[in-house]
Amino acid sequence: MWTADEIARLCYEHYGNRLPKQGKPEPNREWTLLAAVVKIQPTAGQACDRSDGPVQVTKEVVSMGTGTKCIGQSKMRKSGDILNDSHAEVIARRSFQRYLLHQLHLAAALKEDSIFLPGSQRGLWKLRPDLLFVFFSSHTPCGDASIIPMLEFEDQPCCPVSRDWASNPSVETNDNLEAPEDKRKCEDPESPVTKKMRLEPRTPDGTAHRQSFGSQERGPNPPNVNSSHLTAEELATVTGMTPSGARVVDVYRTGAKCVPGGAGDSRKPGAAYHRVGLLRVKPGRGDRTCSMSCSDKLARWNVLGCQGALLMHFLEEPIYLSAVVIGKCPCSQEAMQRALFGRCQNVSALPEGFGVQEVKIQQSDLLFEQSRCAVQTKKADSPGRLVPCGAAISWSAVPEQPLDVTANGFPQGTTKKGVGRPQARSRISKVELFRSFQKLLSSISEDKWPDSLSLLIRISRAASDKPERSSIEAACWANDLEPLAAHQAFAHMHHPFPHLEAAARL
Repeated sequence: MWTADEIARLCYEHYGNRLPKQGKPEPNREWTLLAAVVKIQPTAGQACDRSDGPVQVTKEVVSMGTGTKCIGQSKMRKSGDILNDSHAEVIARRSFQRYLLHQLHLAAALKEDSIFLPGSQRGLWKLRPDLLFVFFSSHTPCGDASIIPMLEFEDQPCCPVSRDWASNPSVETNDNLEAPEDKRKCEDPESPVTKKMRLEPRTPDGTAHRQSFGSQERGPNPPNVNSSHLTAEELATVTGMTPSGARVVDVYRTGAKCVPGGAGDSRKPGAAYHRVGLLRVKPGRGDRTCSMSCSDKLARWNVLGCQGALLMHFLEEPIYLSAVVIGKCPCSQEAMQRALFGRCQNVSALPEGFGVQEVKIQQSDLLFEQSRCAVQTKKADSPGRLVPCGAAISWSAVPEQPLDVTANGFPQGTTKKGVGRPQARSRISKVELFRSFQKLLSSISEDKWPDSLSLLIRISRAASDKPERSSIEAACWANDLEPLAAHQAFAHMHHPFPHLEAAARL
């Protein structure tokens, strides 16, 4: 059907061939991270879930993002015209929402090439049953998924995850895997292990990987010992040994900080430094951020879907990811499962159609050429400090202006005087996605709107001082004064998991 290497290669080729030089790292000086959503569709007459033999499929990148940064709390704006979080995974997901909006436009215009089909209720649509979406990231998501034990005899903290499922969906993933290859650890730059590793000679595999400092660098964390059902990693933390007898010497540190007011890390030396399964915010340099870690956001998407609250008005079911593929880097199957869906198993009382999705997790052997590890290897002993790229690139499979390059949350080149003007907004900012949603509404006659929007119109007309407003004006009555307020007005009307929404602020 497909393999992890095929997904990674497709994304790397798309990055190299379809994205311009603007926004990419400066050679031998900067690095970045890459994420994408890939649409998987069987050729005519086949289905993605068939189990009677190989399935021939077409693979298409429908959204892509790069980036390593997020803004501090003091720079956030109520107007919704700034990108709070520009980590690659978040950029790719917001670009995917832009793609979905375009596809709903096609569906509303009754175009046959849309990914959506009419649903069973008025105004609602559903995804074509033969389509799958695979999420790719060139590196392990920051936060809980990056908390991986280090074993004293291993080159990498764990073996690459299984690739069997992509070729044969009926085969369950397992841990009987080949030996790891990537030797470098992604850690807190101030941890004793990192300092020690900086003294080690460089190898052809690359050099020591640091993972924190307000950009999307990943690092170590320890397993949680509070559960009565300990995983292999948690057992390793408690006993200092894995089930196979290997000694755990430390864990990869993550720069993501525990959410204030909740449980925190123990910060004990070695493998007990972190606690796993906790919600975390991305780190900032001086100015604390309000952006949840990418592990937390992926977990949220595996419960609520990737479409967002606005688009859910037009969908019968949420849009879920079927698999997550990670590029060549330190990665743990067990940590990924725990972070992306294992810790969500107690989530209940969800609306019909929603549920915790146990996505398939795979890893590729292909290294992203502009990752920290790859650039550091090429750089070798060249002078100068290697730094994360300050720009973020968004690309969507849409016909008009598919590319968007930002820095510090605004389109690259925006000046202080330009902030607040329409041209100073990213196409995937909250306010611009809301305006795209507004355009979608205007392209559909009111008698074909879904019931949830009809209810919202009645509520907004009653709450406003102008009950004679048109339907579009009523639905978007707060937009001119406060775009984000309008966005939230829709979001709160149909948010299936409000407490998680509050925790996972965009």
